Amino acid sequence: MKKLYSILFLALLLCVGCQMKFKAYDSEDAPLVSVERYDRLEYRYLTTADYSALQEMNTEYPMETRALIEDVLQLGDATDPEINNKFLGFYQDPRLQTLMTAAETQYANMDSINIQLNTAFIKLKKMLPDLKIPRIYTQLTALDQSVVVGNQTLGISLDKYLGENYPGYKSYYSLEQRRTMTREYIVPDCIFFYLMSEYPLRSFELRSQLERDLQAARIQWVANQAMGQNFFTGDNIDKVSSYMKKHPKISIEQLLHTDNLQTIIGK
Repeated sequence: MKKLYSILFLALLLCVGCQMKFKAYDSEDAPLVSVERYDRLEYRYLTTADYSALQEMNTEYPMETRALIEDVLQLGDATDPEINNKFLGFYQDPRLQTLMTAAETQYANMDSINIQLNTAFIKLKKMLPDLKIPRIYTQLTALDQSVVVGNQTLGISLDKYLGENYPGYKSYYSLEQRRTMTREYIVPDCIFFYLMSEYPLRSFELRSQLERDLQAARIQWVANQAMGQNFFTGDNIDKVSSYMKKHPKISIEQLLHTDNLQTIIGK
């Protein structure tokens, strides 16, 4: 009988240990964000005309597909009966085929990007508790956009991050532009563009150029804080940094909600 009690007690401990392990994984190890590989479906359809890939794009990612066709590539109405042929035909340019293949090869593995995104958004949630976490996906946009933001989604254009020495860039972009078209800038750009959409400057169109520049600078400063590294630099970012050092009681939330940007430069 004593031996039976010992066996039951050991089994109970093992069961409790399993529950504790599962609980720890669910609450601590589950990623805050995980990049969805929409680009792989897109690549499959645009290089092989695989209709099943197109069907999956339209059923699993209807908003993303519509935004790509109508807003990014501006090929026409997504409900146009001929839109799929236009979409497929647009990407048959050999240069775009090469570009897509380069993106798929270079970004076959995105584990490091996932880790960086999770680390950055965890920091952002601590700084900005009310910030909503976006769905993040990858796409191929024929060099049209770097990051597309809409409806709390982030679309990363992998073909815009192939490195400053990628041959296909040299005809279209300056060296200064190409220096930020690298893998290292994917996460900083995601943070910047998402925060710009979540914390817009009121009456942006009526603002002076200085105010518009300061709006971008304060968002870039926050992005630097989330990344733990100064990816974005410039005189206006230095002004934001100086302002925050002089006013330690001002929270990042308050900084982003400040409507009078002139206070940042002491006016």
